Amino acid sequence: MTDDASSLTTEDLEFLRRPLHGFLSVATAPLPPQPRPVWFEATDDGTIQLFTAPDSLKVRRLQRDDRASIVVAAPVDERERWVSVAGRVTVETDGAHDLCTRLAERYWDLNDPTRADDLAEILATEQVRLVIHPDKVSRFTY
Repeated sequence: MTDDASSLTTEDLEFLRRPLHGFLSVATAPLPPQPRPVWFEATDDGTIQLFTAPDSLKVRRLQRDDRASIVVAAPVDERERWVSVAGRVTVETDGAHDLCTRLAERYWDLNDPTRADDLAEILATEQVRLVIHPDKVSRFTY
């Protein structure tokens, strides 16, 4: 395992731009973290962003403590590899629907009418963008 204080490498970004699920954990004070699988996007500026409903438990917890982490692992049919990003999170009110659309195109076949309807349903609701600003990046490749 290697740690790089606060930045994603080119190799990290290449890995994180694949359609993999990340497991997000937000700080929960005395409670243990409760990781949840999420869609995410690694940006050119080295942040990680995802979308969620503004009244979600994630947002409520982040309002109390703005720390979170995401771990992304390679699928079981590949050699072991993972990247972990931890840092402060900002909740942004702009760009969530655009992000949602980009991620749906990455994770779903939108030619499937059911998936297209699923996306339309999400876009019909209010969403916010969560942006993780890395303080610590860890990685492992076997």
